[in-house]
Amino acid sequence: MTVVYFDAAATTKVDHRVADLVYRHLVDEFGNAGSRTHSYGSVARAASENARAQVAAVVGADLDEVIFTSGATEADNMAILGLIEYARQNGKRHIITSAAEHKAVLEPIEHLEKIGFDVTYLRPNESGQISVAELSDSLREDTFLISIMHVNNEIGIYQPIQEICRLIADHPLFFHVDAAQGFGKELVTLRDPRIDMISASGHKLYAPKGVGALITRRRNGRLSIPLSPLMFGGGQERTLRPGTLPVALVAGFGLACELAVKEHSARWSSAKEIEAQVEKFVRDANGVVNGDRAKSIPFILNASFPGLDSEAFIVATKGLIAISNGSACTSSSYDRSHVLLSMGVTGERLDGAVRFSWMHDSEMPPFDQVLKVVESISIA
Repeated sequence: MTVVYFDAAATTKVDHRVADLVYRHLVDEFGNAGSRTHSYGSVARAASENARAQVAAVVGADLDEVIFTSGATEADNMAILGLIEYARQNGKRHIITSAAEHKAVLEPIEHLEKIGFDVTYLRPNESGQISVAELSDSLREDTFLISIMHVNNEIGIYQPIQEICRLIADHPLFFHVDAAQGFGKELVTLRDPRIDMISASGHKLYAPKGVGALITRRRNGRLSIPLSPLMFGGGQERTLRPGTLPVALVAGFGLACELAVKEHSARWSSAKEIEAQVEKFVRDANGVVNGDRAKSIPFILNASFPGLDSEAFIVATKGLIAISNGSACTSSSYDRSHVLLSMGVTGERLDGAVRFSWMHDSEMPPFDQVLKVVESISIA
């Protein structure tokens, strides 16, 4: 029996249409987008700019507001660490984030804390969301950055991004959103023009690994984000990200974005159908859902199975379903989930938490067989 892949929050497969385009730019149209003396370079440059427009269209941005990166982690670092010089020059030292962010946000912010910046870490409640009222109480005159994720990678819960946008409408701070999990899946929220910076990753959206973007909106059509480069050597990507563009990956990411917008309704409906089956399995297995499903994207579900250690669950069912117990970036350490801990989840519920995450076209796992395995190890 084929093991059914249900770890799409870690990575998705590459869409075959995207793979075909990537192959073409690797083998046939292989020019360097920086080459300006021949048609190979022109073709590569045109493909890159087309991809830039496709990525921008997902969130209603302009194509010249898209900076290609190696993924959301690099984009997060660029957005956060790139503001150090601006903050120092303007006497600002306060950052607001949440304790449930991905390590790609938490670790750069922890670095800023070590070098003298003040950080407020907001803790989500049991639903998985932070309090906008607490965020409001945390604002200071010298707050220069808020970094809050769009959709949590472990529990699938939306953060109140639009409410935050309304709260800070007249505040000069910069608002960064790590949108790795929701980019191209939930379309409305990220189109709010008050979001200054958005991080996205190709391999969460059926594009290859190794490509992503930081979208940096101009404010009121005028003010560009005052980011300083973290690397030097060529001046590509508005001098913020040097290096030869990986045209094949960029083109693939662009097409994946275009397909995500075109097929959004159908994909969402399919994901909801799968979600219903996952929820039924959790109920049948006497599991407990972590986070409020009414505030969740229909692609990720985190549940605990009291009396069952998550590792035991995963090992016992690995011949049937491929799942995880947290972020792929930290899973090798088997540390307890910092996301669930920040929500106040403890004890058996914390130890027994597993993440189910799927694609819109995922095959349905044999949940009847998974249930039998779960029941057998529960008895044992």
